Amino acid sequence: MGPDSTHDAYSPREIAERVERAGVQKTVTPLLSLAMLGVLAGAFIGLGSLFCVIVLSDADLGFAAGRVLGGAAFSLGLFLVVVAGAELFTGNNLLAMAWAHGRVSTRDLLQNWIVVCASNFVGAAGLALLVFASGHPDMNGGAVGRTYLEIAAAKAALPFWSAFFRGVLCNVLVCLAVWMTLASRSVADKFVAVLMPIAAFVAAGFEHSIANMYLLPLATLLQAASGEGVHLAWLWTNLVPVIAGNIVGGAALVALVYYVIYLRPAKAA
Repeated sequence: MGPDSTHDAYSPREIAERVERAGVQKTVTPLLSLAMLGVLAGAFIGLGSLFCVIVLSDADLGFAAGRVLGGAAFSLGLFLVVVAGAELFTGNNLLAMAWAHGRVSTRDLLQNWIVVCASNFVGAAGLALLVFASGHPDMNGGAVGRTYLEIAAAKAALPFWSAFFRGVLCNVLVCLAVWMTLASRSVADKFVAVLMPIAAFVAAGFEHSIANMYLLPLATLLQAASGEGVHLAWLWTNLVPVIAGNIVGGAALVALVYYVIYLRPAKAA
């Protein structure tokens, strides 16, 4: 079967070209559409987080099994993003490839990241509010709610640089997952491309900023409902270093590395 068969995956060089074209297209998306797609992505990642927490709340699972199965459940979020269509800040760090090639201006790059990150927060936190109101955390005898609180407490307690480097490692895997979905020609291929990298980052305890925009607000609501008071220190202690780390992992260690490998030589020639 020849290399041009529609049954074959795109080659890495073709993926790089597709990532660049997609990056250019993202920067010309109308602002309202971009924001609405960002809200959807935040909600989608929140749904993946919700699914993950259900698995992690099962005390009968061992450490490794719980983490891996929870990670597989979390992959629902990115699968929804890439198949149903949405704009995810961590995946959009791949725009750095088009920026490095001169196809996207610095202003357009930063505008996309800021709008998408902010709208992801709206979608993720909005879902957290709906989930809180639904009583979902009471499942499994309240174990689901306790798991949210345990996860949030651990995230908020991370030292700045630990959160940063966990953010770096997380978005290397997330952007590689997105990268591989662009090698895919079918929905089934996209599922396979997403599953293992996402399961790996969750199992390893790495930090995804948009997932945290769902997990931390929901834990805060649960704390307030229990009379513990509302604590917003996680805005600094977690989200700031994790967002920075996600940018370095996705933009520098994936997008710019592949730019140098596949696009820079072509430009120089």
